[in-house]
Amino acid sequence: MQSSRMRSTSLLALGCALALSVAAHADPLLRSGIGLTSCAKLAADLKVGGGLDHLPNALLFYWAQGYMSAANIHMLNENTDYVDVGAVDEPTITKVVVEFCKANPDKKPVNAIDKFLQDAKKIEAQKSDAFDPWEH
Repeated sequence: MQSSRMRSTSLLALGCALALSVAAHADPLLRSGIGLTSCAKLAADLKVGGGLDHLPNALLFYWAQGYMSAANIHMLNENTDYVDVGAVDEPTITKVVVEFCKANPDKKPVNAIDKFLQDAKKIEAQKSDAFDPWEH
């Protein structure tokens, strides 16, 4: 019984060690957030026209969707307007970030998305549409 338990514990420890080893070698973009990486590093990884099948494009697009949704809460509450995130597609985001990053390698993709949101056409809302997402 004791040797069986020791063998199980050893296998569990080995499995954890292997999992940690694989995680340690995973692409850093998967752990740090693609919107916060440097433009110098990211621009070469993105492929305009590569679509969502290209992992860096997909990571950027889905990160940007979440970021823009959160920004909409702020814009709605502060300015009673927002950007239609559903109308923003992957090719647009990828192109905006690639062009921004090529021109600004010392900045971050989040800066490109901030500029995109600032320049984007806004939809006007009523003051009653504003809300506090943390209000219970």
